[in-house]
Amino acid sequence: MSRRSFVSTAATSVAALATLGTAGGNAEAQLVYTKADWKISEFNQLAKNPARVKQVYDIIPIAEGRFLNNIKNSLNGMHFGFGIPEEQIKVVAALHGPANMLNYDDFIWNKYQIGAWLKVNDPSTSQPTVKNPYYPSKAGAALHYSTKDPDSRDSIYQDTSIQALQHRGVKMLSCHTATEEQARALIAHNNLTQQPEEIVKEMLTHTLPGVQVVPSMVAAIALLQTDGRYSYITV
Repeated sequence: MSRRSFVSTAATSVAALATLGTAGGNAEAQLVYTKADWKISEFNQLAKNPARVKQVYDIIPIAEGRFLNNIKNSLNGMHFGFGIPEEQIKVVAALHGPANMLNYDDFIWNKYQIGAWLKVNDPSTSQPTVKNPYYPSKAGAALHYSTKDPDSRDSIYQDTSIQALQHRGVKMLSCHTATEEQARALIAHNNLTQQPEEIVKEMLTHTLPGVQVVPSMVAAIALLQTDGRYSYITV
């Protein structure tokens, strides 16, 4: 599902954009982040990261999480194959389109039935997943591995979970524009009565640890390339 299809699917919901009633007053629908709305200094630090090798992965389809294996292979190849110290490698996963939903936790996946919506199955049941299937490491929350042998499936170097890759320094980015579009698509798909900004606020509250939300992913990728000299990879 492309960004265009998200917008198309949610077309019937766009007319419903309205002021949300909150305890502190009214919150207008916000389709566009402005400079004051997000942590731009954090992004600038990411762009200016002094690492020797910097890559940004432009990721739109979930595609059974295959991009995670690509990132793992890149990290291993640069560190073990080319001898580049880990601290001299910086990889950014720029998730937008359907892949943007991988930035959110199990609460969002369960409440809004994301697996059924995006046709993402739980590998253990072959049924639509009710949790984010690509976040947790099989090694557990403490990331305890039985070996440090990079050739072993039981090492962090062969762990393709988001949690393990974040531990190795990969930065996950979430697209605010995609989140706005997806909230509207979910309203249309699930016949919800909630207002779009109510869902967006809830989704942003449930981003995975370490994820940074950027205003527009296509803009962020451009700046990582021009200002940060990140090499561009699309999968």
